[in-house]
Order: sequence, then structure tokens, then C-alpha cells
Amino acid sequence: MIGTRASRSREDHTAAAGARGVEVRDAIVQFPVESALAARLRRREPLKVTALDGVSLSIGPRSSLGIVGESGCGKSTLARMLVGLVPLTSGSLVVDGRELGTDRDKATRRKIQMVFQDPSSSLNPALTVGQTLAELLRAHDLVSPCDVKARCHELLDLVGLPSATIDSKPRQLSGGQRQRVGIARALALEPEVLIADEAVAALDVSVQALVLNLLAELRQELDLALVFISHDLSVVRHISEDLLVMYMGRVVESGPTEEVFKDPRHPYTRALIAAAPEIHARKRSGEGALAGEPPSPLALPPGCRFAPRCPLRFDRCGIEDPQLLGDADHQVACLLYCDPIGPA
Repeated sequence: MIGTRASRSREDHTAAAGARGVEVRDAIVQFPVESALAARLRRREPLKVTALDGVSLSIGPRSSLGIVGESGCGKSTLARMLVGLVPLTSGSLVVDGRELGTDRDKATRRKIQMVFQDPSSSLNPALTVGQTLAELLRAHDLVSPCDVKARCHELLDLVGLPSATIDSKPRQLSGGQRQRVGIARALALEPEVLIADEAVAALDVSVQALVLNLLAELRQELDLALVFISHDLSVVRHISEDLLVMYMGRVVESGPTEEVFKDPRHPYTRALIAAAPEIHARKRSGEGALAGEPPSPLALPPGCRFAPRCPLRFDRCGIEDPQLLGDADHQVACLLYCDPIGPA
């Protein structure tokens, strides 16, 4: 099981708080790609895409976890599974020591909230900012009816928006302001874990910095655990204490962010870091952008899934499927590191 450094460093606090935190154990999420009727006509089992394949992780109180990987690696599916938008096919999700089933009560749903990538599509265009926030507060009975408006103003102030924003509709706001409303909406439910799924990808660079600083400040001020998903490795390095690298539905490397950046062990992680733009950066010799394309999720290669694109592959990589192994802090799924026999 993958445990983030932040959660491990706070074991005593977690135990004292009654096993607080979120734990994912061997999560598998599959989506059908054809109907059951079509499969019966073809006399076979329905075809399925495995978006998450045996992912395990832990998120401790006040920790910050970055998740990176190419499009289609399972990052967003993992986020949506955590907030309950996507059901688990198998595996388990444990929140504050209690395993969750398919149904979550209001109190449990509030614990994990998400800021979506595109605030233009995640906010209701027909509602004002105040109506959006008030609807949540009333539905979850978080404040008395007479205090709803005051709480809405508090939330806007918390994310750095003027009080006049309460009467605005999403189309009247800039991209950065809309994303701040999305953050306020997530914070309205007073979560323990905040997931930001590509939350700054659609924003200008200057606005990105403001939103990132806001998330960092809110994490400290509200004692939040933050899960930050992004394609931009420099952003993840700035905001996350721990890093999880995903490829084709699996975790291929995990560990403290700075350690992974300074000593990337998986060839995929090395390629991602080498391809990331950085001023005055010197690339390691022989490293560069990833070659080729990820395989089809309906036709995964045998052995290591990254082997067809790996410059360091050897014969056994196409036969044996590496498991995530390593020390308590830094783990990698690569035969070069995890196999005592090696490429001989």
C-alpha cells in the first residue's frame, strides 16, 4: 500500500484523532464499452476498460499529495471515485476508519470535496454565486436559515472575492473568479480533504499563481488535506509534499516530492521530468520527451505496460509485470529497481 509521507509523519496525531484520514485499498474501476446485449450476441463477456487497476494510497490529515501522469492514466477517475461520482468495481475506500459502501450519508459526503477543472461547466449558469452557495448550506443544514447569507459572504471573503460577487452569475466573472467560486463551493461543506483536479489548467499563468497561493493558504488555515492533480510538474512540485505518478491506471512511482524530482527511479517519471519546461534546466544525458503513444486500454501489452515506450527495457520487461516496491518512503514499479536478478 502506498502511504504519503505527510500521513506517515502524523501517525500519532491520526491515532489520537480516531484514525482520521482517507485510505484507498486495491481500487479497481472498470467501465463497460459495449452493452450486455451486444456481448451476448457475440457470445462473450462485455468488454470493459480498466481505468484504475489496483491503486492504493493514504491521505492523512493536513497532508498534500500531488498526482501526475499523461491524459488517460486514471488521475481524474481516482479523484471522482474519492468523491463518490464513480463507483468502485472492487477494492475499498476507508474514511476516518470506516469503510464506505455504495451509499454515503451527508456527513460522509461532506468530508471529501472537489474543485473541478472547468468552472464554466461545473457552475450552474442560471444561479447567482449567492444562490449556488446558499443551496449547499441549506441542503446540508450547516447554518440556520437566518445565517445563510452571512455565511455566503464569509466564504467569498475566504477565497478573496468581494461581497458584491454574491449577486453575480458565472458569465459575469473572469476565469480566475469563477474558479474561486468553485473553491468556495467546495469549502462550504467544511471538508477534511479538498481535491483539485487540474484546477488551474484553464487559467492564465498569472492567475494560476494566485489560485495556487490561495489553495496553499487555505490548506494551512483550515487544516485541509489537499490532493492536487495536474499535468504541470512544476506546479505539483510547488504545492505538494508527496507525489504519486500514474501510468495506464496504475501507480508506477510514489514518494516525497523533492526526493522523486531529485532521484526519479521509473523511466516514465524521468521522461516526464525531463520533458517539463524549466528555466536554466540541464537535462540528464540521454533523456528527453516520451517516445510513442500509450497503448490502447483494450489491448494492454504483456508484462510492464510502459515497456513498449521504455528506452531501458530488456527482455523480461515484456513478460513480468512489476509490482510497486521499495522503502517506506520511495516506491517504484520497475524491474530495474525491484528485481534482484535485473536485466541479465
